[in-house]
Amino acid sequence: MSELPTYELTVFEQTSDYAELRLSTGGGPPKTRGLDRAAIDRLIEIVERDYSQHARAQEEFGAPQLRDLGAKLATFLDGDERWLTPVLDRPPGITLRITAAERLRHLPWELLAAGGSYLTVSTSAPLLPVRSIDTNAALNGQVEPANRPLRVLFMATSPEGVEPVLGYEAEEAAILAATSRTGAELVVEESGTLEGLGFVSSDHGAGYFDVLHLSGHANVGSDGQPVFVVENEFGGRADATADQIAQALDGRWPRLVFVSGCLTANAPDSGAFPSMSESLVRAGAPVVLGWALPVGDVSATEFAAELYRSLAAGQALDRAVVKARQHLYANERGNWHLLRVYTDGSPLVPMVTPLHEKGRTRIQIRPADQEFLDPQTQRSRVASRAAFVGRRRVIQRCLRTLKQPQGGDGAAQALVLAGMGGLGKSSLASRLLDRMSTTHQRAVWYGCVDLTKLRELTTKIDFPSIEQQIEATKLLDNTHAPLLVRLRHLLHVDGPLGQTPCLFVFDEFEDGNLDERDGGYVLSPEMADILPALLAAIRDTGSPSRVIITSRYRFPPPAGTVFESLETLTDTEQAKKLVNLPNLRPDSPVDLDIRLRAVEAAAGNPRLLDWLDLIVAAPDLDIDGLISAVEAEADRFRRETILAKNLLSSQSAELQKMLARVNVVELPVPADTVLAIHDHPDATDHIERAVQLGLMEEGTDPETREPRYYVSNVLRPLIRPLLTDDEYIQACAAAARSLYKLWITDPATTEPTS
Repeated sequence: MSELPTYELTVFEQTSDYAELRLSTGGGPPKTRGLDRAAIDRLIEIVERDYSQHARAQEEFGAPQLRDLGAKLATFLDGDERWLTPVLDRPPGITLRITAAERLRHLPWELLAAGGSYLTVSTSAPLLPVRSIDTNAALNGQVEPANRPLRVLFMATSPEGVEPVLGYEAEEAAILAATSRTGAELVVEESGTLEGLGFVSSDHGAGYFDVLHLSGHANVGSDGQPVFVVENEFGGRADATADQIAQALDGRWPRLVFVSGCLTANAPDSGAFPSMSESLVRAGAPVVLGWALPVGDVSATEFAAELYRSLAAGQALDRAVVKARQHLYANERGNWHLLRVYTDGSPLVPMVTPLHEKGRTRIQIRPADQEFLDPQTQRSRVASRAAFVGRRRVIQRCLRTLKQPQGGDGAAQALVLAGMGGLGKSSLASRLLDRMSTTHQRAVWYGCVDLTKLRELTTKIDFPSIEQQIEATKLLDNTHAPLLVRLRHLLHVDGPLGQTPCLFVFDEFEDGNLDERDGGYVLSPEMADILPALLAAIRDTGSPSRVIITSRYRFPPPAGTVFESLETLTDTEQAKKLVNLPNLRPDSPVDLDIRLRAVEAAAGNPRLLDWLDLIVAAPDLDIDGLISAVEAEADRFRRETILAKNLLSSQSAELQKMLARVNVVELPVPADTVLAIHDHPDATDHIERAVQLGLMEEGTDPETREPRYYVSNVLRPLIRPLLTDDEYIQACAAAARSLYKLWITDPATTEPTS
């Protein structure tokens, strides 16, 4: 669908006291009229004062004061000559490109109103205000849409300590859902850093992406310059200017940049400084979208979903913005008018063709959650890409490990995701596959793997040619040669997979691939042949292929293996998770007391939350029975994950008491605090042993990057009876003293190391 007819409105300042307003409709010379500078200043003063006062009251949808401001703005443009009136009711509407000085450009033209109605959300003839910046870099001539699905580079930023934590996962999920019918390739840059943005952009090349979507917070620096809040390499806060974003992209601008953050279209000091959106246009972006004032997660997510729904369907950019704004208005979102469009004059035409255009290419990548199917039900066992929440720092560390080239700092051939059952190890593995879907093929095995199962590799990978697949099959079937030799040939640069990087995933590794020995776990005889050979072949050939393992238990690792432990969901992550659960979410009709009991029983375990979400909605249970079912389900979960008396009873009494003592603290704590609580000569061995068996969670502190430990409340009914009341009080006191010293009186000990 073509773009809307375009009108050009220019305010030409002839002197300090006099300006000229010019309107070009594309037919004949522009219309002109004089403007008194004092009248312009009065308009700006009135609108800025009233807009700031009423627009920030987001809940006042349809506030009459805003409509009055819109009428004043329309009267200013219309003038005595009634320039706009003849075209206001003429379908399909118009795009009004406004070129004016900073303070005029900064006015809320999205509020334009006539006859008691807002012009920008008219259903028959909408008007789209576009702030035009002359950079002499506009795309000229006819811009043809690409005959393929829409390509979006999505980067959310969520630095440690920056509040509020945004629902960027919901935004990603909404975009995926909105474009599911027409298809869209959504590539996610997970680090939230400018360096990461530059790498992804460079790896895909100029012209690959149609849209860059940046989601996060924005602010104004001490020098008055707008900044977008990104992350540094450790997940801390870093402020990026428009020029720094431009440097990261290095000229590889997509057709559209959407800076979805509060104040990204706000010009500081009443327009004396350009907004972040305008600055990006001046730095080279053809079109930029931003928000003029603070905008809620819900509105930002809904707008993005509707925008990309239209763009992916082949609609013109201007029409897509109009439809997304109309959606917010129709749903009575008070901030419908805050979205602003900036452009260098490039045409706002379609980016891609419609779904059924002849010859239109299709997305070839299968969602990773479809690789994790239950062998019996053939249903996915992991959270879908749209349902996954949290684990941001873990994902960032895992991706750094998987992407690190051979010989680099922290390089490893295998990544083991370890932790107790239900924490989401398989879901995290699926997430990593999705994040690397454009660079790596994937082969996923579930449970026990022997040499026969390993040969299934040739059916799991899309080889570049049938000849290479045949060669790979012959290599794996040749039992006369050692496995390491065969795998080297397979991964050699001239071998069948030499040019096809792969992620080899061994899921639920503890099921058949580990044997119990001396109270711990070691590789089974067959896996002791397979895993070291695979890692050695990757290392020897310099292959970019990697191995991911999910395991409840730790085991002596072969060379080239890195462990990453999962922790219980944080409060913020759990809150995001609950929003996606129909019966446990905050506005659920289920009784509040039952919901609270269920959430407490789940103790931050994602799988248990999913199970209990089904239990609390059971229609054939009375209230008392429902509460009992919740508690019984928690007990059943403990039995099913082998976190029960038989596992605990096989450990020493002092190790069991350590778990009970550490459990008095309901948050992850440093090793020093564990040692203070559990003052025992074998405390270090107890910690290592408990982590190995999944009885204690070992994570990484995002600030100090040192290990931290946590004993889940899922274990509480099993370990609380191990302490007397006096021992419980002593453990609480020891924890309090240690944490007070570490976090209050001597915080320097928790500073990150260089």
